[in-house]
Amino acid sequence: MMIENPLNESSLALPILECFHIAGFVCGVGTIALVNFRLLGVGLTQKSGAQLWRETMPWTLGGLSLAIFSGLLLFSIDPDVYYLNQVFLLKLSSLVLAVLFYFTAVRKAAVSGTSAGSSRAAAFVSLALWALVLFGGIFIGYFESKLNI
Repeated sequence: MMIENPLNESSLALPILECFHIAGFVCGVGTIALVNFRLLGVGLTQKSGAQLWRETMPWTLGGLSLAIFSGLLLFSIDPDVYYLNQVFLLKLSSLVLAVLFYFTAVRKAAVSGTSAGSSRAAAFVSLALWALVLFGGIFIGYFESKLNI
């Protein structure tokens, strides 16, 4: 017996979920970018890395939670499109690495005030990982999955 997904019944479900997904990423990754740019010495230099980390954390967690939850709902609409798509797998791998790196290395650099060189390196790697996540999302639709139905 196949269980029907109620999200497949509405033609508005996909675009509405996409809007929530994008809004979550704008909020989550936007605040992540603020902290990373601060560690690079670009913008918001009147605040310390630790202060900026604390002030942006609720927005970061809220945005990432919204993006991940809406992403799971988007995936549930048509999993076959995603789970064999190499770009989607790259996006998910990058997401896991970006989250782990941000909440370990970047957090340490921001909160403890490590040397400028290591803080810049952490910020650069973090920005590169988040760029992979975002570009992965953009290019999912351009690369077909390997499923031949």
